[in-house]
Amino acid sequence: MLKLTPAERSELRAEAHGLSPVVIIGEGGLTPSVTKEIDLSLNAHGLIKVRVFGDDREARIAIYETICEELKAAPVQHIGKLLVLFRPKKENAKDRSETRGKGMREVTIVKPSASGTKRPSVTKVMLKGNERVTAGGSIKRAKPRQKSTKRAG
Repeated sequence: MLKLTPAERSELRAEAHGLSPVVIIGEGGLTPSVTKEIDLSLNAHGLIKVRVFGDDREARIAIYETICEELKAAPVQHIGKLLVLFRPKKENAKDRSETRGKGMREVTIVKPSASGTKRPSVTKVMLKGNERVTAGGSIKRAKPRQKSTKRAG
């Protein structure tokens, strides 16, 4: 189990305040699939909230401790039926290269005025992964790849 200082725990509690629960533990309790989902959420986010349904406080505490032991996470806060867990995210070089080039990106386009005496116009545009900005400042989409006639079938 990961240990946190009181100052770290306080900072994480403040950060977790605006979060919504990402995993909900129902009547089935802490099953292996729920544990796997919590592990995936911790890898993705680092700081998560888990909601536990059920009125038995001792059972919730036992679930909280079990999760922290099995997944090597730090217990941040336990309020009512909400559990807040923290585990530092692992950043691999492979993960960063996979995310590069995907999704939306913001680009600033600067076009000079027609007369050349006024200020240039500046616009911020969101581009998709297959779009690019030309030298003139217009947005072009990549052409679809040509398909081989030999592979048709």
